[in-house]
Amino acid sequence: MNTPRRKWLPDSVLLLTAAIWGFAFIAQRSGMKSMGPFTFNAVRFLVGGLTLLLFYRLFLRKLPDRDESIPVSKRANWLGGLLTGLVLFAGASLQQVGLVGTDAGKAGFITGLYVVLVPILGLLIGKRTSLFNWIGALLAAIGLYLLMVTGSLGIVHSDLLVLIGAFVWAVHVHLVGHFSPRIGAVKLAITQFLVTGVLSLAAAFIFEQPSFAQLQNGLLPLLYASFLSVATAYTLQVVAQKWADPAHAAIILSLEGAFAALGGWWLLGEQLGLRGLLGAAVMLAGMLISQVSPKKSPAH
Repeated sequence: MNTPRRKWLPDSVLLLTAAIWGFAFIAQRSGMKSMGPFTFNAVRFLVGGLTLLLFYRLFLRKLPDRDESIPVSKRANWLGGLLTGLVLFAGASLQQVGLVGTDAGKAGFITGLYVVLVPILGLLIGKRTSLFNWIGALLAAIGLYLLMVTGSLGIVHSDLLVLIGAFVWAVHVHLVGHFSPRIGAVKLAITQFLVTGVLSLAAAFIFEQPSFAQLQNGLLPLLYASFLSVATAYTLQVVAQKWADPAHAAIILSLEGAFAALGGWWLLGEQLGLRGLLGAAVMLAGMLISQVSPKKSPAH
């Protein structure tokens, strides 16, 4: 699978995945015009998780999904799924609440910082980081400053929530990398989506007042976020990365931030301004440079 012709298909699928995830920021912002962030997350993760479960039962059940050479117990399966789902709930909640007060494009680029945060956090567990990753992290930090810091040198509260969420996403990447070969990529995805959905539903009833009228008014964003962002895009990523080079795949997937900015400008009329556009461009450069290392492991 090394020929350019054969690489074209998985690369195209990964690019489609990045586009779906990028435009999902638009759906996430639009959906909250009708409902609270926890209600939105509850529906999209529960529907997405159940859809992926049905897809797995019908089409993927007999396919090998985990590394059979790694011994693992059913208890470890559940603990891994619960832990990963808890972290996913934290990241999704911070991102969704942050989107209440920030632009979709800006949120997309800030969230994309997980690409450079992953190797930095990896140092804490003994994983060496290349020079390319440090250069990428520095550029991303400079871009983040240009994008987030206002003229009065203050950081908007919503941006800060999304930034904290980026750290959580980086932790989530390490957890997925650890548990995925043991549990199976699709099984882990289903478990974490359902855990996140249940926790979000509980938070919605505690902090919000969900109703069927809200779901009706936000139906289109919910459909996109559930079936495309949660269920479809993840499945496409899993399938494509069976053939795509890991580092190359990470570069393509990091472009979700660019698609988020494009979608915010095209569909929501958002403007980043010259300073914001420069910051976004520097951040994107940092994301891409951080993936140049030939020894880089998958970032998502």
